[in-house]
Amino acid sequence: MKAALKLALLILLGTSSVLVAQRPGNPQNNSGNITLPGTGNSDNPADDMFITPVNDIVEKHTKDERRILKYENIREADILWQQRIWRVLDVREKINLPFANPERPLITILMEAANDKKIQLYSTIDDKFTTPLTEAERGSIAGAIDTVAVVDPETYEVTYSLVPRELNPDDIRRYRLQEIWFFDKESSTMQVRILGIAPLKDELDENGNVLYERAMFWVYYPGARQALANENASTANDAANRSWEDVFESRYFNSYIIKKSNVTDRRIEDYKTDGRERLMEAERIKMDIFNFEHDLWSY
Repeated sequence: MKAALKLALLILLGTSSVLVAQRPGNPQNNSGNITLPGTGNSDNPADDMFITPVNDIVEKHTKDERRILKYENIREADILWQQRIWRVLDVREKINLPFANPERPLITILMEAANDKKIQLYSTIDDKFTTPLTEAERGSIAGAIDTVAVVDPETYEVTYSLVPRELNPDDIRRYRLQEIWFFDKESSTMQVRILGIAPLKDELDENGNVLYERAMFWVYYPGARQALANENASTANDAANRSWEDVFESRYFNSYIIKKSNVTDRRIEDYKTDGRERLMEAERIKMDIFNFEHDLWSY
């Protein structure tokens, strides 16, 4: 009986040593010795395994799997009132600093999404998203084309080629937003939907003085929501997991009104010359929208 117990104990110890030797993370070399990952003790350098660095606590895949919620279906007959509003968002304001994040600003996200065919860029000839940009127009979107001299190394012949200038994200300091405020009588609520986003770029003269500001392109926001939902917006809390779609839908930004839909299609600057008066007029338009909804209720 004792001999049988000793034999079983020897078999158990032998099995345990084999399992420990074959445990993942403890590879053996040809001599049977255990080699630790990253120690450089392996006979074959290819067997010297390293841990893949993760620049975070864990690998985050939530943003890649995030799906947007579809807008509520609104019947045309239920829209009692609506007004189109144009705004300007300045990235130099504190709340808008994520738009100019040095690592990944919004303009970079939009350009990459356009190059990957995830969103469509539209011309600024109008505000109605009627003319998509061509490949050539998108390539020269920085606004200029440089002439570069190319020297043939064998014949030393000089030829010239046209190279589109690369866009500097720091040049984008403001964005134009187009949105529609409307009252849905079916739910008795005032709602707003963003229609378009247009980055604005200053055009300079030879001395570096600002000549005028131009819109580079329009992005149809409803068609870009999914691409924006898969990109995180930087915040003070790195674990906030806030997407760019969340920023726009929750209106986590500051802006001011430059125009509302009107018969003569004029902007505020066309009838208000003083900067302070323009801001006051923008606030008046905003309060008019608020009061419209407020006045529909009786107390």
